[in-house]
Amino acid sequence: MTTIDWDAAAGSFDEEPDHGLLDPAVRDAWAGRLESWLPATRGDVLDLGCGTGSLSLLAAGQGHRVTAVDRSPRMAEKARAKLAGTGAEVLVGDAARPPVGERAFDVVVARHVVWLLPDPAAALEHWFGLLKPGGRLVLVEGVWNGTGLSAITLTALLSAHTERIHHEDLASDSRLWGKKVDDERYALVARAMPPHRHTEVVDVHLILRRGPDVLLARRSNTGYADGLLHLPSGHAEDGEDVREAMIREAAEETGLDLDPDELRVALVMQHRGPGGGARMGWFFVAEYDPERPPRNAEPEKCSELDWFPLAALPDDMVAYCRAGLDGYRSGERFLIHWHRDGEPVAYVPGGAGRAVALPAAEETTGRVHHIELWVADLAAAERSWGWLLGRLGHVPYQHWAHGRSWRRGSAYVVLEQSPDLVEGAHDRRRPGLNHLAFHVADRAALDALTAEAPAYGWRLLFPDRHPYAGGDGHHAAYLEDPAGFEVELVAASRPRP
Repeated sequence: MTTIDWDAAAGSFDEEPDHGLLDPAVRDAWAGRLESWLPATRGDVLDLGCGTGSLSLLAAGQGHRVTAVDRSPRMAEKARAKLAGTGAEVLVGDAARPPVGERAFDVVVARHVVWLLPDPAAALEHWFGLLKPGGRLVLVEGVWNGTGLSAITLTALLSAHTERIHHEDLASDSRLWGKKVDDERYALVARAMPPHRHTEVVDVHLILRRGPDVLLARRSNTGYADGLLHLPSGHAEDGEDVREAMIREAAEETGLDLDPDELRVALVMQHRGPGGGARMGWFFVAEYDPERPPRNAEPEKCSELDWFPLAALPDDMVAYCRAGLDGYRSGERFLIHWHRDGEPVAYVPGGAGRAVALPAAEETTGRVHHIELWVADLAAAERSWGWLLGRLGHVPYQHWAHGRSWRRGSAYVVLEQSPDLVEGAHDRRRPGLNHLAFHVADRAALDALTAEAPAYGWRLLFPDRHPYAGGDGHHAAYLEDPAGFEVELVAASRPRP
């Protein structure tokens, strides 16, 4: 509680540039700030701790109905003289409990008052009670030579009553003070809107697969990440579930009429852009149907719609979208991608990774942990197996002198040229490992892998029966690497006609 004798200080109070506002430049600076803080239409303004009424005079001059309150009779007397003819009312009373009865106001203003109060929290609670719904509390405060109230402290007090708090730095505007200042001076404008439960936008993203490729759209004229590639996406509207939202967004952006049964959940990601709010993103997978090719249905928002290899995504992408696709390829199901303020929206090759994978709760007993293949030539095996595993969505995992590994989800495949390796070539027809089998998305993906495989040392087994070497109902390719290891690539298919 201050011990200042405000009656005694009233005679010289206006000599301070920011008190009396006698300098036209200072007065204009405060008038401009006040105009931005007060409603654009005429309203009822309560000026607490009004002093000699300088701010009240500016508010009245801008057309507002002003009630001014000060505990000092001499201050109030000077305020009445200054406000004569404006219609403003000046009352003597405690700013913490102003004598305004049951009246309600559009704005409550207090400049350099809160720091003087014995119980600021109680005063703020009472002031919010004086505001009309949606009204504004305008507080100008600061810290001078270690005395005063910091913005962090005052914001914390206001947060108990509202989530709508706007902060303005005032120290950098020397016109307000008639001189340069180097201490903390600020304004907080708080709206009389009670706190509510946290909510997040739910967005949906379509991973449309065409074999090894994925469909991407280049954003244009949207105001967000324009020029960057992104998945076809949008957000759920009120009353929609995420699947309905995905179907609607796919139709609006790509012209596709997807059936609910065509969608599979790829992953869920909570993400936040730099300076933005958190969102919950659902990534869905659907397979390309050549009878229903996608098209650019929103050319005003999309400058390009094209296919890109999932295993070699372009760099000019939205960062969290790129992280989502990388997570999908590596078998993750739940991700957090949290930008720090000031970071670019775009993916930065080699930059700080913000994706954090969250492990799913699952019963691991009995699941494959890893498969280890001992090879006679690690470099040759890395060339053939590294290509294949990469194309199947595995990502490089471990690297040491005698081995390499690739991971997809929680399981991984190891290639090792161990110093303990005994002589003799691998023969899949002897007791031991015969082959490894992997899923592929569809016939198009299978055909693409089969066509590329010879360039990496793989040869097609049973070519006379391909792709039905496993039987009419089994659509697969059987490949063998130079060391004699066999893999089976299995795609869903219909029996031959």
